[in-house]
Amino acid sequence: MKIDIVSIAKKERSTYDPLYKELTKMISRFAKVEDIEIFNKDVTKAHTISQEASQQAYTKVFNPYINKGYSITLDPDGEIIDSYEFSKLLNDRIAIKFFIGGAYGFEDAFLKKSDKVISLGKIIMSHKIVKAVLLEQIYRGFSILSNHPYHK
Repeated sequence: MKIDIVSIAKKERSTYDPLYKELTKMISRFAKVEDIEIFNKDVTKAHTISQEASQQAYTKVFNPYINKGYSITLDPDGEIIDSYEFSKLLNDRIAIKFFIGGAYGFEDAFLKKSDKVISLGKIIMSHKIVKAVLLEQIYRGFSILSNHPYHK
């Protein structure tokens, strides 16, 4: 299985990098994970204009990725699911793309293109923390599917 995490984020070193690396290594028993961070000049410019311009810029940079594999968008207004329901999203898939939006969220049109829109909770988290939580849930999901004791 191939999992891509596509996010609006600047490519920079983070204190979370060792955690990402460790979780990605743990997941590697089940799937290959690729972290795709996008923050181009169009996104930068849009952030100086408006929320709508920013959302449009996010959609534009995400569009090349949306139709390749099963797409799951993380959005605060998405469906809140538990770890067992999350594990079912991973089951029997060849490729999954997770989308983490920018500071201004997603356009409704992009959300409608997604196969599933989920929320990690009603609180707002930084992209760095969302990615750590997502990676942990991916590993937990695979652990549930394979009856690995990690989940317990």
